[in-house]
Amino acid sequence: MRETLLTILENIPLIATFLFANYLLAAVCAVREVLASRTSQGSIAWLVSLAFLPFPTAFVYMVFGWKHFDSYAKTRMEVRGGRLIRSEELAVIDRETDKQWPVQLRAAGMPFTAGNRADLLVDGDATFDSIFEGIAAAQHYVFVQFYIIRHDSLGQRLAAVLMERARAGVAVYVLYDDVGSGSMSEEFRERLRAEGIKIFGFNHRHRWLRVFGPMRINWRNHRKNVVVDGRIGWTGGLNVGVEYLGQDKKFGHWRDTQLKLEGPAVSSLSLIFQEDWLWATGEVLQVERPSPIDEPGTTPALVMATGPADRFEACAIAFSDVIAQSRQRLWVVSPYFVPDTDMRTAFYAAHLRGVDVRIMLPEKPDHLLVWLASNAHADAMVQHGISVYRYHRGFLHQKVLLMDDRIASVGSVNFDNRSFAINFEMTVWMPDPKVVADVEAMLLHDFVDCREVSLDEVQRRGALRRFTEQAAKLFSPIL
Repeated sequence: MRETLLTILENIPLIATFLFANYLLAAVCAVREVLASRTSQGSIAWLVSLAFLPFPTAFVYMVFGWKHFDSYAKTRMEVRGGRLIRSEELAVIDRETDKQWPVQLRAAGMPFTAGNRADLLVDGDATFDSIFEGIAAAQHYVFVQFYIIRHDSLGQRLAAVLMERARAGVAVYVLYDDVGSGSMSEEFRERLRAEGIKIFGFNHRHRWLRVFGPMRINWRNHRKNVVVDGRIGWTGGLNVGVEYLGQDKKFGHWRDTQLKLEGPAVSSLSLIFQEDWLWATGEVLQVERPSPIDEPGTTPALVMATGPADRFEACAIAFSDVIAQSRQRLWVVSPYFVPDTDMRTAFYAAHLRGVDVRIMLPEKPDHLLVWLASNAHADAMVQHGISVYRYHRGFLHQKVLLMDDRIASVGSVNFDNRSFAINFEMTVWMPDPKVVADVEAMLLHDFVDCREVSLDEVQRRGALRRFTEQAAKLFSPIL
């Protein structure tokens, strides 16, 4: 005991220095929170914790509260500002659709384009067969970006087709998220680099995010984006891993949706990849743009890239606007359903207007805490008279929205605060009768593999389950 006391006394200067530094860091975090506050409730919680429990709150705040992507906005302007708009590009801007959907236009910072072809790809086999076929036909360049790239059998197939194209002289660029692809082996990356393929993590150039691993946990690039020669692109919910092919024994069938785009909208996919690449590597990509610009279809499409670098909550605003405009139906499909107060209010208001509001969620979880919080929110929807459907044929992972007969969206956005405010995400908005009809047919087929959650089922929940789900719901802002 005496030795312990002597040790403490000998280290008092060190302890005092640590305490002073921690209080100073807490004060800096508190000032930052006041200046960057989004909600008073969240800010007050942070400020109280920083004041009364500076350790470890200050370090927790550095991970979950402090945005690290303020300079991304500068990167975005560097890419877009240096892009010369050609006369043929101006010709494919759909100004009439821009007028009909001004909120989506301004939230995206890019216009609707006309003359696109949009094809729904249902599940993994159809998606990756299409992507690999497209990459194999590349003549100039290939952009590949996924949140998760595993070095399993599907990852090896991707590597093989990319290496073949690289040997043929095609420029190949691969971007992955440091968190989502944390299990990717160095051997996998080196094998690609040996063939001349450039592959980097999203935080490659940013040591503060990359070296201090925990600092990057909360801020992730969740986009899925493949572009071939600026003419064909793919985006949606699927990552590169055998579970997305339904080969995981735990989940079995994996229900997901990807979108194949051809036409002028692909230039937006390409531009977004170039922005992410510049942030990650510092390199400005000089790639050829298609000339002339193909117009293989009649679908107007807008590609909306959102994330923590946005000047305002662009993603949440765009989705809230579509919900507010609904008059006949609003069908939302998401693996994670953790809406904030504003989004819940928008759903309730739609239901009170007489809108057919349906929310399709998975029956089984993949992330337990998110699933528990999602259950609490879903039960509240049922109690307000909104229809909630549970998909029971495997795991549901698609991110799709259908509003009236007016517009549909496919992308990477989950219905939670993480997608709306924290992650880098991508959504394609398509106010097109054919796409709307295709999405409707696809979702009607999915509803067959669902069961509707009844009010009686919600009311019969056990006390322990209700408590656990409500406790998980408290973490909603960071889930």
